[in-house]
Amino acid sequence: MTAPSANPATGFGAHTPSAPALALLLDVDGPVASPVTRDVKPEIIADLVALANAGIPVIFNTGRSDAFIREQVMAPMIAAGMPGGTLIHAICEKGAVWFSYTAAGPGPIHVDHELAVPAAYGDDIRRMVAEDYASHMFFDETKRAMVSVEQHIEVPSSEYLAEQKLFDAEALELMERYGFGVVRLEHHAPNSDDEIDYRVDPTIISTDIESVRLGKDLGASRAVELLAAQGITPQAWRTVGDSRTDYAMADWLHHNDHPVKHVDVRPADGVPAKPYDVLTAVDLGMPETVIHDDAGAAFLSSWRQALFG
Repeated sequence: MTAPSANPATGFGAHTPSAPALALLLDVDGPVASPVTRDVKPEIIADLVALANAGIPVIFNTGRSDAFIREQVMAPMIAAGMPGGTLIHAICEKGAVWFSYTAAGPGPIHVDHELAVPAAYGDDIRRMVAEDYASHMFFDETKRAMVSVEQHIEVPSSEYLAEQKLFDAEALELMERYGFGVVRLEHHAPNSDDEIDYRVDPTIISTDIESVRLGKDLGASRAVELLAAQGITPQAWRTVGDSRTDYAMADWLHHNDHPVKHVDVRPADGVPAKPYDVLTAVDLGMPETVIHDDAGAAFLSSWRQALFG
């Protein structure tokens, strides 16, 4: 994995000190982008730009595609006046795809093809969605390594989640017909070598079908490598997510001796016991009902205020 060097002459990383007080590792769906509208509030964009301009590394660690990040996050940040010397990293598809961008636009897209779902399986899922599930969900054509389907915005959540269970069951059955070992939540179906190859991972708005080697921990590892390639070692990290799987970011950082606190913007799933601090909107003096991008916006604003007063 390569990243542009921190060289002021090129403009890459010119605004980021070598040992910033904080680095942000952000899930996108939930903390940054609304799970209802899928877009990002202008105030979140403004705070992301301000924090990055102040020398705080901002890194996205998401299951989303690079196309989604370019359209919903990168373009608004550039339009909001992101300075030319600011470099943002985006780790997509849970670590399988990554790229960096500046005010001039995106750099090269990197794909770990060894972590990709077989194309033939993806083709079968595309046909399955078109024939049986198109009224509730769509096939995400922008993914390069994962296979993902997503809820149509106009479909009520309760209806989608009921249909999702049927889709997931078919996706599992198809994976087993291909001879691959597969897991979905508590369901484990190893292959003939008693191994698990792929994961069917449901969220509140989508299902991702992916290599079991992908995850937010892989994204955290790539984030540290990308900053190290710039000569940057943050003094502490803040990870932000909206699901239990997002804790893997902080787990990996803590295990590798990086000081970290995790922000959970949807703690109704249950806050697990962790050896690091876990924060919710309540810690900002806000009601428990403040979740998703409302909570994400509150934390970004609090960090911005801590910097600028």
